[in-house]
Amino acid sequence: MVTSDPAYTEFVLARQARLRRVAYLLCGDAALAEDLLQEALIALASRWESVDNPDAFVRRVIYRQRVSSWRKQRHEVVRDELPDRGVPDGADDRARDQEVHDALRALPPRQRAALVLRYFEDLTEAQTAEVMGVRLGTVKSLSHQAVARMRAELEARRASQREREGTR
Repeated sequence: MVTSDPAYTEFVLARQARLRRVAYLLCGDAALAEDLLQEALIALASRWESVDNPDAFVRRVIYRQRVSSWRKQRHEVVRDELPDRGVPDGADDRARDQEVHDALRALPPRQRAALVLRYFEDLTEAQTAEVMGVRLGTVKSLSHQAVARMRAELEARRASQREREGTR
């Protein structure tokens, strides 16, 4: 049964832009992100009365759906289009940087998910582990590896840029 509780509607209106951004950062495709979010919100609506933490529930559903598609597909389509922006909360400024987006897209799916949940969604390591269904140590390891990989990627891009500018 789908809920008719006004609290559900309020939750969706207040959180959908941020949750859409999470879905986009996980998959890199605006249309797929919208689909992931809609499926997660439908799942939430059917369990609204029994869910204690709707944010965590929706994130978990989005993440698990994305993992399922990674397992089926094993490749992703990366696009340069960014989704519509919601209410600015500071996270958009960090996520807007194209270099960061490109480096984030280059990460393996689990490393990307760990970074998105930890740093873009500002979840604790324990919350991230719960959403991803892994141990706390795995989140720490994935985050550490992802940050190191992104730093190396960004440094290489900047060095390449400096080289190009120096040869002009």
